[in-house]
Amino acid sequence: MFLWTGLNALFLSTDIFNLYVTLELIGLAAVALTALAGSSDALISAMRYLLISLLGSLCYLLGVALLYHTHATVDIALLAARISSHPVTPTILIASALITTGLLLKSALFPLHFWLPPAHSSAAAPVSALLSALVIKASFYLLLRLWLELFHPIHTLMPDVLGWLGGAAILWGSLQALRQVRLKLLIAYSTVAQLGYFFLVFPLANGQDDMVSSSVWQGALYMLLAHALAKSAMFLAAGNIQLFGGHDRILLLDRIAQRLPLTLAAFSLAGISIMGLPPSGGFTGKWLLLEATIAQERWGYATVIVLGGILAAGYIFKVIGHAFTQAQTEEAIPETRPVPALMEWSALALASGSILLGWYPALLLEWLAIGNPFEFLPSSP
Repeated sequence: MFLWTGLNALFLSTDIFNLYVTLELIGLAAVALTALAGSSDALISAMRYLLISLLGSLCYLLGVALLYHTHATVDIALLAARISSHPVTPTILIASALITTGLLLKSALFPLHFWLPPAHSSAAAPVSALLSALVIKASFYLLLRLWLELFHPIHTLMPDVLGWLGGAAILWGSLQALRQVRLKLLIAYSTVAQLGYFFLVFPLANGQDDMVSSSVWQGALYMLLAHALAKSAMFLAAGNIQLFGGHDRILLLDRIAQRLPLTLAAFSLAGISIMGLPPSGGFTGKWLLLEATIAQERWGYATVIVLGGILAAGYIFKVIGHAFTQAQTEEAIPETRPVPALMEWSALALASGSILLGWYPALLLEWLAIGNPFEFLPSSP
């Protein structure tokens, strides 16, 4: 409830200092949730999460202080008007860099992602689902909002820098996911990779015509929704598997297909969306982003999007393959525990939602077109 309160306040705030307060609320709630598991790994990860969250908040607050010192206001609308009507100064450049760095830390964009996999993998499964689906997206939302409303007249190179980092996150996170031997760590590194797609919106929508910008905006939002549902389902499925067998080692998943068919179905359906296969919400989002890259002839970004889908298929099928293959190990089989049906059906319902997003894209895309922020930005000549 505390986390929910912070998220609502973040989405409704209209000045940059109140946004700092809401970031602190969300960070404290997320750290407490991470520590709820009670294990030593969870407590260490929660402490690391707390320190990183405080560092990101400090960077953000220093940027807010510089903006207030220069323009004597923290209201976003007034700041936007004053920044656009005055020449760019070193103080404004430093403030925007500090705010961006702080939010990138909280968003866990590569190479500032080092705190995310331990925190997500050691937390309880429902907490991991919340962290991946909601918490990191709050920082991304705020970064996108501030660059749309405040900083877009300042930097011409920064959108491309964010796009390059996003592309690197897709490849690095996917390769790391392929190397993991624990299921929750694999899903956590998959989150690092999927975050990269969201940051492609910055270069792809910067200074283009309204139609291309609208397509990018809709694709990013579609991916946000599909990722929230799919990744929540994956973490809940991993939690079911851990409860059943007492572990989440991928090599020892051979009994899951027979004993937890609904859980395996939930993981597989969520994997379809993560890979970007039709018909799924992930496919619709990636297709819209891919269309924008082709329209702009940005073949590097297009290649990264395609490679990201192929690598995602690699680590998803790695898990499914071990679930249907007899484990080649002499290790003793751990005792199993029953998994409540509600836990299995919850994961399956979220995974099904990520697929259903791809069945009715026209209606949802029409809703997402309302209030498209990019159409209000000046286009580059």
